[in-house]
Amino acid sequence: MTAAVLGVMGGSGVYDLPGLEDVREERISSPWGEPSDALRIGRIGETKVVFLARHGRGHRLSPSGIDYRANIDALKRAGVTDLIALSACGSFRNELHPGLFVLVDQFVDRTHGRPSSFFGNGCVAHVSLAHPVGPALQRRIAAAAEVEDIPVHRGGTYVCMEGPQFSTLAESKTYKSLGYDVIGMTNMPEAKLAREAEITYATIAMVTDFDCWHPGHDAVDVAAVIAVARANADKAARLVARIARDFPREREACPAGSDRALEGAIMTAPQHRDPALIAKLDAVAGRVLRG
Repeated sequence: MTAAVLGVMGGSGVYDLPGLEDVREERISSPWGEPSDALRIGRIGETKVVFLARHGRGHRLSPSGIDYRANIDALKRAGVTDLIALSACGSFRNELHPGLFVLVDQFVDRTHGRPSSFFGNGCVAHVSLAHPVGPALQRRIAAAAEVEDIPVHRGGTYVCMEGPQFSTLAESKTYKSLGYDVIGMTNMPEAKLAREAEITYATIAMVTDFDCWHPGHDAVDVAAVIAVARANADKAARLVARIARDFPREREACPAGSDRALEGAIMTAPQHRDPALIAKLDAVAGRVLRG
């Protein structure tokens, strides 16, 4: 069995993880580029936890400037099996108010120009993304929230825009009319790459605003977003600590198949695979490429 290692991706306002013990920092080099920051590796209770600040400490990186492939590859090299993404987001529903945590289960990708796969010419692969969030991991988050008395809303669709600008009013109204629940700038291609790396992924979308569709609220600005994000940070740390303390020692099979996503996914015949690309895939796909 594989030992379970919990990864935590800190979004806007979450640049560290209070409660992490026996911490060491490690800069893991990746053939895909430069990860956002050094990994902070420690434990909470008996669970090994690996924390990465998505935007880097000090929020140096824009959503479009993050090297998502390098981040996921580095987490994979650190042994992460399950990844919780903490992400600030806007809401399209009155009941999903600022300060609430939303456990989304679907994504719509409206980004462009971001590399969204580890695979390509020389090694083609197609993984299933029908259910991008690990149901068992999401249930653990919901159970931990109940114990900690942290209100969460289960289910919903997160539309990921390119940014870095906030939505136009026309865009905001369109996304609302399409039935999307929240909007952010970072969970794609992050969720896609996690699936290709066979890492189980779940998002805690922390609502900071009502985007700009809401007639009773001002347009979104950075000051308002950061104020709510910082207020959410303590709740997020408490929630993650509870999840970690109750986490299983060994990795569990994912009902959505994230732990075996690459089985049968690679199309390119071995004799036609590009050796240079195969070398870069050593961490992400080594389990199936060596098989």
